[in-house]
Amino acid sequence: MTQFTPFHQITPLPNPTIMNKNQIPRTRPWPAGFPTSKALTNFADANCMEQLLLHCANAIQTNDVTLAQQILWVLNNIASPDGDSNQRLASSFLRALTVRAGQTGTCKMLVEVTDHDRTNLSLDTHKFSVIELANFVDLTPWHRFGFTAANAAILEATDGFSVIHIVDLSLTHCMQIPTLIDAIASRHEVPPLIKLTVAADASRRDIPPMLDHSYEELGAKLVNFARSRNVVMEFRVVSSTYQDGFAGLIEQLRVQQQHFVYAVEPRPSEALVINCHMMLHYIPDETLHAIPETDLTSLLYDSSSSSAGSSSSAAVSVTPTSSLRSLFLKSLRGLDPTLVILVDEDADLTSNNLVCRLRSAFNYLWIPYDTVDTFLPRGSKQRQWYEADISWKIENVIAQEGVQRVERVEPKNRWEQRMKNVNFQAVTFSEDSVAEVKGMLDEHAAGWGLKREDEHIVLTWKGHNVVFASAWLPA
Repeated sequence: MTQFTPFHQITPLPNPTIMNKNQIPRTRPWPAGFPTSKALTNFADANCMEQLLLHCANAIQTNDVTLAQQILWVLNNIASPDGDSNQRLASSFLRALTVRAGQTGTCKMLVEVTDHDRTNLSLDTHKFSVIELANFVDLTPWHRFGFTAANAAILEATDGFSVIHIVDLSLTHCMQIPTLIDAIASRHEVPPLIKLTVAADASRRDIPPMLDHSYEELGAKLVNFARSRNVVMEFRVVSSTYQDGFAGLIEQLRVQQQHFVYAVEPRPSEALVINCHMMLHYIPDETLHAIPETDLTSLLYDSSSSSAGSSSSAAVSVTPTSSLRSLFLKSLRGLDPTLVILVDEDADLTSNNLVCRLRSAFNYLWIPYDTVDTFLPRGSKQRQWYEADISWKIENVIAQEGVQRVERVEPKNRWEQRMKNVNFQAVTFSEDSVAEVKGMLDEHAAGWGLKREDEHIVLTWKGHNVVFASAWLPA
């Protein structure tokens, strides 16, 4: 990690030549009083751009308009949205800082500092068809890694059950499920009934990747696909939101379990699988003292007693360190699931300090910009969609606060501690499961790798942790 160098120790760029829309060289004038030098030409180095971004964030936070203006001018001339991966990365952070400046105190005037075309260009986050999205997530192991690891673990944990109930909390709109259906159909002469439950959340409609179908339409396609594989599937949509820790979903699952407890007919052999794929980091991570009590009414009950056959409910113990994430996991434990799969990005974007958050984001989100050069050509539509999605993430991390800042990724070790705190125990992925993941990685660029960390497995890019996958059983 680079050190935070004071801005006065950084020699500014010479007056640079940039290109306009018609590729005619032109020179941008520097702000009055801005020192220039012809000595350095390495400001486009990733370390230098990181330092400039950190100083700019700090200047915006402190309403230091003069310093922020100077740094924005430098960044605007070196962070090309059409340049190499480092330049495109810095360009997205520059855009995010500009958006934040436009919302912050006296720095609102700084929107005028950067390119008119850049600041007025809205992010083109594409709405995918089902086929487009399926092809899109197959381009990279970013999601396929979690799909492959999760499906292998689910198949092993549910062997022998006549019903498999999968609760799919997935960022990618059930794109994992067709492969799972295929695997189940190939393993069983008479496949088990699959129940698939998803949470429909109106508040995440603008979170990429976005789908141009309703969940009802998606469900119909999945049911038809399962039927074509001789698998019977039931699809259910539950109206529930990450903003309250999926309280509506938890309540629906609890009611269903109580129905089975009191039913006269014998309960079928049903496995309950909670598949969490890059969705849990949208649940707010703040402690409960910052959340109105009225918003927690449906969360303050532990379902552990009712799921075991008791009609009573015990109140959840709320401590000063409780959060909606912890309460959600505690509620999952109360459902006594057969298996919980947790897949997420291995980074820390939760700091309340903007400069710290920017540093963490910059040192993690260089990875997708670096990888995109290996599998998508410049100018392709898919590359534009891919980088627009990353830019949306960067803008949310940097420019938004409060309930608008939903990209609050936590690292693997913190999720591991959360799971252990509510009495889950990690399950080691089998050698067969790891072999399947390695086989999938062989289909992609050589920079991708796999490593074990305790019971978990981690996707890497050039040795850097990217995504982790973990499997959990009730302790």
